[in-house]
Amino acid sequence: MKGSIDGWGSGAIGMTIFSGSLPATRAALDGFAPLFLTGARATLAALLASLCLAALRQPLPGRRELPSLMIVALGVVIGFPLLTALALQHVTSAHAIVFIGLLPLSTALFGVLRGGERPRPLFWLFAGLGAAAVSGFALSQDDAASPIGDLAMIAAIVVCGLGYAEGAVLTRRLGGWQVISWALLLSSPVMLTLSLLTWPQSAQPITAPAWLGLAYVSVFSMFIGFAFWYRGLSRGGTASVGQLQLLQPFLGLAFASLLLHEPVSATMLGAAAIVVLSVAMARRWA
Repeated sequence: MKGSIDGWGSGAIGMTIFSGSLPATRAALDGFAPLFLTGARATLAALLASLCLAALRQPLPGRRELPSLMIVALGVVIGFPLLTALALQHVTSAHAIVFIGLLPLSTALFGVLRGGERPRPLFWLFAGLGAAAVSGFALSQDDAASPIGDLAMIAAIVVCGLGYAEGAVLTRRLGGWQVISWALLLSSPVMLTLSLLTWPQSAQPITAPAWLGLAYVSVFSMFIGFAFWYRGLSRGGTASVGQLQLLQPFLGLAFASLLLHEPVSATMLGAAAIVVLSVAMARRWA
């Protein structure tokens, strides 16, 4: 019982941290280019990860874990941050957050492919309903429509789902926070090089919200959030604690409205509700 409560608490903290990621990224983009932001957040998080791994004397992963760690790195360290940063140059964070509702479904789909499972037909029915809700929402937003932004968000959801699913498998062997830590270290040479090549010419025009956004996505979204999230999954169970992801779009919309003063329309809330309901039902019939 104690482990379950601890698991739900840790999972809730991780989910709340992730809910602020897109608004923080949008704030950071007011001062930093997408490529620099992607490289810098991963480099700073890798520094924290290396300190934790060294302090706790974690053993090096084996050779058989390296391919999976590379998939995690490509999905959640490089792919998702870069693609969302590119998307947020064209759409608001509130608009993009609606797509985040499909992330649990993307994770489940790759889990099915990874595990060779065969979901029941109702799984595909509800999965299609969720995808249709997001597509209908994107097409209905004439005032905020951007094919580039929407396609980048779809790609971000796909690669992040792959990274989450692969990370879930690795967690059983390495531990939760260790997976993201080793993935960060594995990608750090590329990310550090990217940061140096795209370093801003001057820090003078960069606003305080942009610096705070960079700090948030580097420290919280890229490292601390994963530590809490994976701890929650391991203590409370992946199936049960994973349901907390269904609250993420609504918290994200609240952060976008409160912190960035972005308009949150009834259409956004309605689309998010349909997506969340579809994903919940799809997971039930997986």
